[in-house]
Amino acid sequence: MKAEILEALEDLVREKGISKEVLIEAIEAALISAYRRNFSSAQNVRVFFDPKTGDYRVYAQKEIVEEVEDSRLQVSLTEARAKNPSLNLGEIFEVEVTPRDFGRIAAQTAKQVVVQRIREAERGMIYEEYSSREGEIVTGIVQRQDLKTKAVYLELSKGVEAILMANEQIPGERFVENQRIKAYVIEVKRTTKGPAIAVSRTHPGLLKRLFELEVPEIHDGVVEIKAISREAGARSKLAVASREENIDPVGACVGQKGLRVQNIVDELQGEKIDVVEWSQDPTVFVAKALSPAKVVQVTCDDVARIARVVVPDYQLSLAIGKEGQNARLAAKLTGWKIDIKSESQAKAGAWEEAGEGDAE
Repeated sequence: MKAEILEALEDLVREKGISKEVLIEAIEAALISAYRRNFSSAQNVRVFFDPKTGDYRVYAQKEIVEEVEDSRLQVSLTEARAKNPSLNLGEIFEVEVTPRDFGRIAAQTAKQVVVQRIREAERGMIYEEYSSREGEIVTGIVQRQDLKTKAVYLELSKGVEAILMANEQIPGERFVENQRIKAYVIEVKRTTKGPAIAVSRTHPGLLKRLFELEVPEIHDGVVEIKAISREAGARSKLAVASREENIDPVGACVGQKGLRVQNIVDELQGEKIDVVEWSQDPTVFVAKALSPAKVVQVTCDDVARIARVVVPDYQLSLAIGKEGQNARLAAKLTGWKIDIKSESQAKAGAWEEAGEGDAE
């Protein structure tokens, strides 16, 4: 048992990066508790554990006094000086009290401490790894789904699990056991059972990271994602800009024959994605943000941050989108309130502050 514990100690130091001194302190503290629990709860004791041999000794600590009132906690000056003449009143005198049958208890206790420290070390390493990955994408394998809460549990690696809550799932998405999916790490917290890793499939950050994975120009910093607006499972808009004149940012994201963006659409269960070119000019940016609709005119009120947009009559419903979705996403993308009118509406009269084409 001693050899087994010593070997485990060395493994912890080498593989888990835990200080040997910290481990020894933990073992000694556990042995003190074991002694008090099994032999004498009233004594003050110190335990010495030898990391070279695995041996252990228990010492009772007693205060040196003139008159002994409790022999478990005190010793007379005469008795103490018989062992060590240099001792004085008020100092601590130690005497070995290692029980004969303490070996089995000590070995079991030491083993429990080592096992516990291994678990803590592994949990700590997992926490450190994944807490540094907040805001990143992970790939997980669907393990199970809680029928009551609808939460889905993903295995990220052996012994590491993440939870995808119902409100972080793409609406209508279905999961099957052993399915591989990508998710965005939104939070990692320490718990008594190990790190709790929360992931999302609806976060706009997932869309950003997917484009970074799929589009080398974004990964390399040649093309920059300027803004994202997303309604998960339905439609998203992405504004991109190029740092090099000869690079088309939209073309780079879409890819040849639309392959790059299609891969992301497939990952997001068919979510439609509009990639538009970002512009410093709000009139240009708003017009592009309303894609796929064609825009005739954009007039911006810088004070109220309202963009009044005119589109061809036959493009009005497309510009607004189903239940106002296209206009709403464009407003989120640009940061401007958008009021959309058809050409005939614009010619007919004044703009209304709360028309059917309003979005913000």
